[in-house]
Amino acid sequence: MKRQILLLLFLGTSLTIWTQNNSSLSDFESIFVDVADDANNDDTLFVPESWDVNLDSLMNSWHVQHYVTKNEHSGYREPVIASDSVYVDRLSRLNNIMELPYNEIVRNCIDMYVDRRRKTMEYMLGLERFYFPMIEQALDQNDLPHELKYLAIVESALNPVAVSRAGATGLWQFMLGTGKQYGLEINSLVDERRDPLKATYAACEYFKDMYRIYGDWTLVIAAYNCGPGNVNKAIRRANGSTDYWKIYPYLPRETRSYVPLFIAATYAMNYYAHHQLYPVQTSLPLATDTIMVEQAIHFDQIAAILDIDKETLRALNPQYKKDIVPGNTKPRAIKLPALQAYAFAELEDSIANHRRGDYFTNRTYVGDATGNNNEKITHRVVKGETLASIGSKYGVTAANIRRWNGLKSNSVAAGRRLTIYADNGGIVSTNSSSSSNSTTKPKTTTSTKASTTGQYANYKVRSGDSFYSIAKRYPGVSHNDLMRINNMKSPQLKVGQIIKVPKV
Repeated sequence: MKRQILLLLFLGTSLTIWTQNNSSLSDFESIFVDVADDANNDDTLFVPESWDVNLDSLMNSWHVQHYVTKNEHSGYREPVIASDSVYVDRLSRLNNIMELPYNEIVRNCIDMYVDRRRKTMEYMLGLERFYFPMIEQALDQNDLPHELKYLAIVESALNPVAVSRAGATGLWQFMLGTGKQYGLEINSLVDERRDPLKATYAACEYFKDMYRIYGDWTLVIAAYNCGPGNVNKAIRRANGSTDYWKIYPYLPRETRSYVPLFIAATYAMNYYAHHQLYPVQTSLPLATDTIMVEQAIHFDQIAAILDIDKETLRALNPQYKKDIVPGNTKPRAIKLPALQAYAFAELEDSIANHRRGDYFTNRTYVGDATGNNNEKITHRVVKGETLASIGSKYGVTAANIRRWNGLKSNSVAAGRRLTIYADNGGIVSTNSSSSSNSTTKPKTTTSTKASTTGQYANYKVRSGDSFYSIAKRYPGVSHNDLMRINNMKSPQLKVGQIIKVPKV
């Protein structure tokens, strides 16, 4: 008992989000109205929100509409309801380490799955072949019981984009604060609660935290639903008993149904054939590969170049809320069908540059009131270049290049692409995201202060000027041309220096 108290105190800080206000990990909700606070003898079955309120949204979502084909056994089939002794025998034959006892409450839950919610159950049976292998992988790596995978059936009906009325999201229905607490990234573009694999690993950490406290998997499941605060309160009210069925009357009423629903889901997913349930056929690709992306890419760009349905990209990568993979902020994983994954690796640059201006319109730098103008340039490093020489070329410092590209030193490998923001003197390129080797010609939008002498004009160097920014003002002229015209080997310029430039 002392050990449990010490563990509870140790985890107290990290579990504040649950223990305060009796909140839970997933904020599991009932579709029934809670009309009494302590109706200990009320054994009303609370149906999971994901199996009722979200049923219409599940059936109508792109996730199902695009990837679930009609069941060839569709149409009414007489439900097969077994006897109590049969249910007991079948549960006892399952290979599990978690306790799966049977009683009238469990029977009521089994009947819901195999009779009253048959259609939803058949969708779950079709989707589990895609999601269960990755869930089992995470459970196995964390040395957790594989039967915990059936908890996702209760939580979300295996819908990775499910959102409850309270905002719980994903297969495991994490609330925002809890998701972040367990290391899931959640922002305007990315919600890793919707990433089936990452969310499962986060759920595994929660399971382990709870098992360290209770040492009982049934109590862990109860805590997943209502939080350890409510479980601890029920234990105190049951005179310290840690038997779930003894603390049952003191748990929140929706939690009383939660464990029986889990037991029933475990039964139904294993014995569905005995009840004339038939898994729907899905076209979700099972052979997939993961590619790391280090630049921002839109799903439409991938779909266009690889000739892949955008809905497939959404189904495989539900964590990207706006169809954007923000690889420019940090390397991001994108899952693709195996064949398209190979093609992506070869065509990444073509994909990233395809109609880029149509999909990424946010400006990184804008001209300020002093007339400063910065253009985003992608520079591919060639052998022998250094950050200093590259900086001189564009009139920027090596320190800025390091900052813009997250570099820790001045060393840079040949072939690497660097992002540079160069002062272009008010000249806007027709393709500001193109590389420095692009053949796209710039458009002149400002006049040049120069005095004409013969074939060339004299130009007085201003603060912030570089050969690159000056050359941008003259279509068809490169910074190398200007250095050659002025017989200069170094790209360094000084304020007030007079150089030759082509006539305007």
